[in-house]
Amino acid sequence: MQARGLAAASLPVFLTNGSEKTGLLADEINGEKLGFMINESLSPYNKLGGDAAVRELVDRFYDYMDTLPEAQGIRRLHPADLTGSRDKLYKFLSGWLGGPSLYMQEYGHPRLRARHLPFKIAEAERDAWMLCMEKAMEDMGVDDPLMKSHLIQSLWKTADHMRNV
Repeated sequence: MQARGLAAASLPVFLTNGSEKTGLLADEINGEKLGFMINESLSPYNKLGGDAAVRELVDRFYDYMDTLPEAQGIRRLHPADLTGSRDKLYKFLSGWLGGPSLYMQEYGHPRLRARHLPFKIAEAERDAWMLCMEKAMEDMGVDDPLMKSHLIQSLWKTADHMRNV
């Protein structure tokens, strides 16, 4: 399966029985054209538990950023009060995971790389961000191995794309 012309923050693809999919990525698998059928119940947003679960994931993520010694570098890139950061990540992830496009409704296109260019982000910052997110996901009990793998891979690609040093 190959995705064409996608930004780093594209939704992950989830396949079921080889015929249903959610996300916006592929139009064929192994050369076979697929009808595009979206099953919203299969979206990561819904599989995680919807609005409350995304909010909890974000809160756990920032709680780790606030407390893990390994995250001190990225914590310093954020304001002292994380309320605004929590809200923006929650709104972004809601849409990115296949739920309501809250971020785009309020702020327009995320332009993630452009919005992160003012901050020095290297491998250490990427890795610290991912450590916080992976720990938050573990706390949430994401037990679907396929979904967890897709989310980690997609988030890693996005985090890596933010590097500018």
